[in-house]
Amino acid sequence: MKYQRTLLLSVSCFFLAFLCSILWGYKKDKNLTERIAPDLLRFHVLANSNSNHDQRLKNAVKSLLLEKLQNCPADSKELFCSYIEKNKNDLENYVDTYLQDQGCSYEASIFVTQAYFPTKAYGNLVLPCGTYDTVQVILGEGRGRNWWCVLYPKLCFIDATHAVLPDESAKELRFLLSDDDYRAIMDTPGRIHLGLKILDFIK
Repeated sequence: MKYQRTLLLSVSCFFLAFLCSILWGYKKDKNLTERIAPDLLRFHVLANSNSNHDQRLKNAVKSLLLEKLQNCPADSKELFCSYIEKNKNDLENYVDTYLQDQGCSYEASIFVTQAYFPTKAYGNLVLPCGTYDTVQVILGEGRGRNWWCVLYPKLCFIDATHAVLPDESAKELRFLLSDDDYRAIMDTPGRIHLGLKILDFIK
């Protein structure tokens, strides 16, 4: 009986220490998000539904808009947001025309807002979860699975084949962030993923 109590106490202490470590890591990642979020602009496309047809349209619209925005004449997040807001109607009409050609009765809404994102890997870089400024594209009712990336700096155009952050994007990101924050999102992807999975399990 004494042995069982000792074992239970030891296991409880270990679990508590482990949980504290995870919560400390979560807090650290939350602080990281609050520091880097003001410098980033996310891109978020919500499909009308989860049907195969609507999901294919979501991916097609994503590609159409990224191709159009790739040459956006803006060299800062603020100018990018301003460009989106000034050209909102043209961008929506551009997408709506494509949707109509595909026989869709619904339309697109495009606006700059704030949205919560889960932890996401972009090649060898991992951005922690949190709320970011976002260019949001809602197709129809926007109830389907969504797609997201980072619009500024241009991480949407990452080399997905080799899962490596392009040198140009890495330079832009390094210029925007402090050395410590840049190293944090490049050096700790495993810890971020592990911590979030454990927190989800506990919840």
